Amino acid sequence: MWDIITYSLPQILSAGVKFTIPLALIAFAIGLALALVTALVRISHRGGVFVIVKGIFRFYVWLFRSTPLIVQLFIVYFGLPYLTIPGILENGVKFSPFIAGIITFSLNTGAYASETIRASISSVPNGQWEAASSIGMTRGQTLRRIVLPQAFRISVPPLANSFISLVKDTSLAASITIVEMFEVSQQIAAENYQPLIMYTLVALVYAIFCSILTVGQNYLEKRTNRHLNQTEGE
Repeated sequence: MWDIITYSLPQILSAGVKFTIPLALIAFAIGLALALVTALVRISHRGGVFVIVKGIFRFYVWLFRSTPLIVQLFIVYFGLPYLTIPGILENGVKFSPFIAGIITFSLNTGAYASETIRASISSVPNGQWEAASSIGMTRGQTLRRIVLPQAFRISVPPLANSFISLVKDTSLAASITIVEMFEVSQQIAAENYQPLIMYTLVALVYAIFCSILTVGQNYLEKRTNRHLNQTEGE
């Protein structure tokens, strides 16, 4: 058994460094930016044509929260190549496995994280908007200077949990041939006929990664809440 572990572990860790971690980091960064835009659009009070834009973003959130992630991966990677439009998309829309994974995970993360950010912004008391308006601040200035900093502190725990979940969800990328950690464990299991050992080993690697991220989450929460602790101490 130890021979299997010493042979397999370096390959699994290498796949984690090359694919799992970059896939999670890039997708989360893009998804977070998309989530912020989506949340700001949805809380906007603008009317007119902007209502259509809000409807589009609302539909996007509904779509990605209502369908399984693995189905989304299959649609982007296997389905879009069949989306042919004569004269425009003769060969469909084709992406490499890694790019397809980035697109899908980013869109999925953006949909879920947007609700977290929207809820965090909404949790800031309306009195702060009114107080800022009374001293001449515009809605945009109030949002940047007062509301978003508070919303960031509130949203840190759920967003950190979303990132940890994303790291685990990257195992689904094996279904579109991305050679991440789970895919490597499957390949080795097919060679040595020891699926229990291989899947347990890769599960432990995921557990270690997520445990490290949990420590980082706890540190970030303490940092963002340090001024509250100081106020309570006073």
